[in-house]
Amino acid sequence: MTSQPSWMRQDIDAIPDACARLLAATPDASTGLAATLHATAPRFAIVCGRGSSGHAGTYLRYLLGLRGGLVAAEASPSILTVHRATPAMTGALFILLSQSGRSPDLVATAEAARAAGATTVAIVNDAASPAARACAHVLPILAGPERAVAATKTVVNTLVAGAALVATMADDAALRASLNRLPACLAGALALDWSVWTDTLRAGAPAYVLARGPALAIAQEIALKLAECAGIPALAYSTAEFRHGPRAALAAGATVLVLRSRDASAGDTDALIAELRAQDARVFVAGATPADIDALPMPDTGDPLLDPVAALIPRLWRHRGRIAAPGPRSRCATGAVEGDAHVVRRPVEDMRSSSCRRHSVVSRAQRRCATPTGFRRVSCDVSSW
Repeated sequence: MTSQPSWMRQDIDAIPDACARLLAATPDASTGLAATLHATAPRFAIVCGRGSSGHAGTYLRYLLGLRGGLVAAEASPSILTVHRATPAMTGALFILLSQSGRSPDLVATAEAARAAGATTVAIVNDAASPAARACAHVLPILAGPERAVAATKTVVNTLVAGAALVATMADDAALRASLNRLPACLAGALALDWSVWTDTLRAGAPAYVLARGPALAIAQEIALKLAECAGIPALAYSTAEFRHGPRAALAAGATVLVLRSRDASAGDTDALIAELRAQDARVFVAGATPADIDALPMPDTGDPLLDPVAALIPRLWRHRGRIAAPGPRSRCATGAVEGDAHVVRRPVEDMRSSSCRRHSVVSRAQRRCATPTGFRRVSCDVSSW
């Protein structure tokens, strides 16, 4: 009997259509905003987001600098919500990224930015959310419902919406043309298999994900998903930063994934790859030539700024496997984590064995309700995501 694909797999399979839907609506949604930005000529940008939306914000900041001509900074909501200080934001372009649009600290920061004279934009999935109401302009990402807790479809559409905004701001015809080709590239990426990399991952052993420039945001998101969905302690670094400090912790045989951008950073990245292999690390490279050892297939979107987006699509596990359980956990635990990589955590007193069956997906609200202590992580089934 054929098993039903997980919600996470179904959401990922729907990404090409969701991306095409967004791009078809983008010209109408961004016309008024583009006119406002040309009239106000913002001097700098502030990008605000948490978690996966924060990673999309990292990507957007690079695009704003590389193609939009703006210095872009990351917002620190706690300056306002915890320390009760309001930085000067007159003349700024403030962009809020949020899948749900309901994070209270992000909403409060957007309201303060608007009151301080910033041009405020919400890139959200719910156009009626509090975050959307807090901003003067709204760009819906039109991803539709995301059933998986570890979101991917909304992340990709947030990345694409940010790129489309920059293309409009900069009147970048080449970027717009590449965006129009992106849904087909994402559809092709669904067939790609990166399991040769994930087959080397082991519970409790750190995995490193390295990239530079816009691809760093995707490295951060891949590391987050390895931790959240498969229980792998994954760390994302800029290739430049990894040379200074973190590299000292790299043990012989350690697994490293490098997202190699087809841009001016490629030469420096290639040099680091050679150094890490000389250090006896197992280095997998997405974006390398096919002849490269341990090369992972990566679509060519026609624009190196968009290539990293496709790195969230390939299949990571080819079959169900086992990841052994680490020791006790001290942080908040969940009843189950959705997706093909099922991470199940139960109270210690309820544990009867070291294995688990498939469990239903928990909601975000349920995930917040678990107690902070008394949980141990159980071994989990892992398959393609």
